[in-house]
Amino acid sequence: MNKIFETAKKSGLDGFMLALIGMIVLAWLWPYPGMKESPVPLGTISTYAVSVIFFFYGLRLSPEKLRAGLVNWKLHVMVHLSTFVLFPLIALAFRPLFVSDESQTLWLAIFFLTALPSTVSSSVVMVSIAKGNIPAAIFNASISSLIGVFITPLWMGVVMDGGSGHFDLLSVVGKLALQVLLPVFAGIVMNRRWGHFAEKHKKYIRYFDQSSILLIVYTSFCESFGEHLFSSLGIKEIVFLGIGMLAMFFAIYFLLTFISGLLKFDREDRVTAVFCGSKKSLVQGAVMSKVLFSGAQAGVMLLPIMLYHALQLIAASIIAQRMAREVEEEVALIEK
Repeated sequence: MNKIFETAKKSGLDGFMLALIGMIVLAWLWPYPGMKESPVPLGTISTYAVSVIFFFYGLRLSPEKLRAGLVNWKLHVMVHLSTFVLFPLIALAFRPLFVSDESQTLWLAIFFLTALPSTVSSSVVMVSIAKGNIPAAIFNASISSLIGVFITPLWMGVVMDGGSGHFDLLSVVGKLALQVLLPVFAGIVMNRRWGHFAEKHKKYIRYFDQSSILLIVYTSFCESFGEHLFSSLGIKEIVFLGIGMLAMFFAIYFLLTFISGLLKFDREDRVTAVFCGSKKSLVQGAVMSKVLFSGAQAGVMLLPIMLYHALQLIAASIIAQRMAREVEEEVALIEK
């Protein structure tokens, strides 16, 4: 049990998730500072902070690593089909179960989760723990973030245009390109000169990333609590939502394991496929919720991804530790 907690802590689950919960409680108790009426523009500050996050992300992403990762194309195709096709199709299959207006809003939040790109840091951490293909994990997680700028708004446009509201796809992609893609590419261009600085101070950069996400979560939930958007959600609904998120993770995990076997992936590629293809990015979710949804609605849209983020880390930590022990046992048998 201690090993599980240690792994979860390394993944950023412990302190960061407690801080996320703290931000939600703070928004519930004191929503005014994060609302539009507040004299302190916290929403605007968080927008600029996000661009800085992605600049540092690009600064640590060398063009050489990206070129080296292009070789294993079957693995890459499988991961991205899982992230951007399989996940949304599962959500679409369950849409008929959400019939009321309130449940349709919750379904939209779940669909938003399924349309998001894979997370970078925890995917690579889990692949590393499980002794998988780390360069392929870095490549897939990095490319997923860039693809998501286009694919996530496209999916959301499909489901939101089917409703009563109008969805301006070009405007959304344009905002995300300025806020995400431009800083990433600026960082990549400066990687050769300043990349070592980002690597040397990655611990502090990570603290900045997490602080920015906490600010986004706080401001999003302030608007939601201020507009009473959570009035229809009780503890029972949140527990059932968490169970559903965990079930989705394991459904994707076992399906990717089965497909990896059919494609005859070696062990390292199989590990990379199941971890990179089953993750979703809280960072991208926080960023895109600000662009895609109104201030008050953004908090509701973040609820499924926050639950999924926490549960995927716990489940993946346990699985990764088990995989690592299997490798160690095999090595021990060979050495005997």
